[in-house]
Amino acid sequence: MIRGYEVVVGLEVHAELNTTTKIYCSCKNSFGLEVNTQVCPICLGMPGTLPTLNEKVVEYAIKMGHALNCGINRICKQDRKNYFYPDLPKSYQISQADIPLCHDGYLDVIVGDETKRIGIERIHIEEDAGKLLHSDKFDGSLVDFNRCGVPLIEIVSRPDMRSSDEAKAYLETIRSILRYIDISDCKMQEGSIRCDVNVSVHKPGEPLGTRCEMKNVNSFSAVVHGIDYEANRQIEVLEAGGTITQETRRWDDAKGESVSMRSKEDAQDYRYFPEPDLGTIVVSEEKVQYLEDTLPELPNARIMRYISSCSLSYSDAAMIVDVPEKAELFDRTLEAGCKSGKLLSNWILGEISKLMNDGTDISGTNLTPKKLATIVNYIDDGKISTAAGKKVFDAVIADNVDIDEFIEKNSLSQISDVSSLEKIAAEVVAQNEKSVNDYKNGKTNALGYLVGQCMKASKGKANPTVMKELVMRLLEK
Repeated sequence: MIRGYEVVVGLEVHAELNTTTKIYCSCKNSFGLEVNTQVCPICLGMPGTLPTLNEKVVEYAIKMGHALNCGINRICKQDRKNYFYPDLPKSYQISQADIPLCHDGYLDVIVGDETKRIGIERIHIEEDAGKLLHSDKFDGSLVDFNRCGVPLIEIVSRPDMRSSDEAKAYLETIRSILRYIDISDCKMQEGSIRCDVNVSVHKPGEPLGTRCEMKNVNSFSAVVHGIDYEANRQIEVLEAGGTITQETRRWDDAKGESVSMRSKEDAQDYRYFPEPDLGTIVVSEEKVQYLEDTLPELPNARIMRYISSCSLSYSDAAMIVDVPEKAELFDRTLEAGCKSGKLLSNWILGEISKLMNDGTDISGTNLTPKKLATIVNYIDDGKISTAAGKKVFDAVIADNVDIDEFIEKNSLSQISDVSSLEKIAAEVVAQNEKSVNDYKNGKTNALGYLVGQCMKASKGKANPTVMKELVMRLLEK
């Protein structure tokens, strides 16, 4: 609710598929190549050319349909969506209108402590348009047709979201699924996943309001800001006695506002008709079942497994699962004998994430699940400290050292023997009467200072947990 109004959100997610070639021709499907070098008469829409459907596109769409609990139309067709725009050389886009490949699904997302079910109206396949290029270096605009014919799936939700937080959780889950089933790289900065946002507001108990659509919102933060802005804009119009006009708007992320582009088109405005140059799509029941049976474990299931079996918090589990490489390393390390899932998650979200954020491919380093399990187990058992563990970790990454030899050679073994540590604690407490008195007078940070002095006296080898307990025991006396 915002100012007494209920916000209603529906999303249309466009995801580029990572097939080797485009959807209707053999041109390479790859981002960042020289402008207009991956084009041919088919994707340029030359007269007399005939498209041929890429079978992988159909398979990828059905996989996503299964992941989103959709029904699959084994017999369907493709349609021409007619409109004029400079980056669309044919003046029509091959898409699907009344019979999509996938229909009537749902996705459960976790928002805070609650699970929200969001309906999926449809998933259909279509071709992408080109890309207009704007620059201060030249007048007007240029167009790169490399993107023409790149395969897309469009995932259309039902208007089931009631806040920008729910929309963000939905998008994050969609992105994660696309990565897990390996059909899209989901690089928003490259336009691999884009989103159109539909927003309306109404008073509780009243019919749904008139929706406005924001086109091609290119980041999750922009989706959140755009929904909040548009809801407040519509509420201000209604509170002033005005009416909401159905229209298409453009989100300006730099200014933090949406601006009107044109009145919203309806299906009849596109003059859809069956694509005459492509035959009916027919998928066997066996193929549909095979694509479902070969799906990997999906993100939500993995999150719940980590929470139940490893006692991770939802936020930690979700951050690991969000990146398939992290989740794969987490699972393989547990399989290699790692005893503490919680401690392992700290390493995955700490040291491993730092390397990955710097562009390091973990699978290409010397670190194996077995070596990571050994490091984490040694810390968990008190054999080495966390600080020593980081030294071992860095040495493994850099030089592929033998872990036990490195620990021995560099005297990294941690002292956990109580009798040895008691002597150090007693000496430090005796030598720091002021800090002892500060602690007794309620200055709790004095405890940290005393433990730090003990660690210094042990040359960093003392088990800090044991040492803290011993110091506190002395202070209580």
